[in-house]
Amino acid sequence: MAVDCGTDITFEGEENITVYDSSAWAERGFCNKCGSHLFYRLKESNHYMVPVGLLDDQASFVFDSQVFIDKKPAFYSFANETNDMTEAEIFEMYAPS
Repeated sequence: MAVDCGTDITFEGEENITVYDSSAWAERGFCNKCGSHLFYRLKESNHYMVPVGLLDDQASFVFDSQVFIDKKPAFYSFANETNDMTEAEIFEMYAPS
């Protein structure tokens, strides 16, 4: 689970962050000391998604969307209603043409 943090984000200890170019449109940041996943960043818009577990105050978060819903394991289903996007919809939205 990740939080949409937009583009206005800063990181302390940037010297400990390694970035992996994971696709044509996005990259992933990891701690180069422990390997923890720190963010997913959309290259074109500089938009960041951060794992919810990294943030101390989670009280105001609303679980409102799921991506790659057509790839989810059959053994789970969330009870609340969400905006569900398939793999094709995600690729159409973010992949370069």
